[in-house]
Amino acid sequence: MRILGLTGSIGMGKSTTAKLFAEAGVPVYDADAAVHQLYEGEAAPAIEAAFPGTTVNGKVDRPKLSARVVHDPAAIKQLEQIVHPMLGASRQKFFAEAEAAAAPVVVLDIPLLFETGGEKRVDAVVVVSTSPELQRERVLARGTMDDAKLDAIIAKQTPDTEKRKRADFVVDTSHGLEPVRAQIAHILAEVVKMPQRRA
Repeated sequence: MRILGLTGSIGMGKSTTAKLFAEAGVPVYDADAAVHQLYEGEAAPAIEAAFPGTTVNGKVDRPKLSARVVHDPAAIKQLEQIVHPMLGASRQKFFAEAEAAAAPVVVLDIPLLFETGGEKRVDAVVVVSTSPELQRERVLARGTMDDAKLDAIIAKQTPDTEKRKRADFVVDTSHGLEPVRAQIAHILAEVVKMPQRRA
């Protein structure tokens, strides 16, 4: 089984690309969704114990938790120590289910793949990309963010040019869904011929 790491900066079309991989029959592990699930269940008691007042009705209140840890590297580390082992277990369960289903390829959708050293744990990296203008237009169209907030997020992420350099495959989402579907078909044909690379 080959593991593809899917990443891309905000507004590049990564979520859409992940959906199209799933549409092509590829099991997709969504790291963000897995964190959401943990925050709504298993991780909530441990997070409440470490950061009292950050859960409501047994679920993590993300804005409260974010406000509590965002400027405190030690708190972020403590949060990661709670969440990462649980995430690891949920990822292993995903792999076991995909192997049982004899899936030739799986996709790990990880926004901060390079930032967390995740490229060492996959066989090939797919970077989703578009022009900076289109990226900005898409994110601002969501209506949940302004220029300053977007700039702050982009500044924290590995630059797109750097991601493209380190990618095995680049999916360009500038021209609609059909070209993306074609690029995915090409990637799926190629990745099974590649040697397993993950550590």
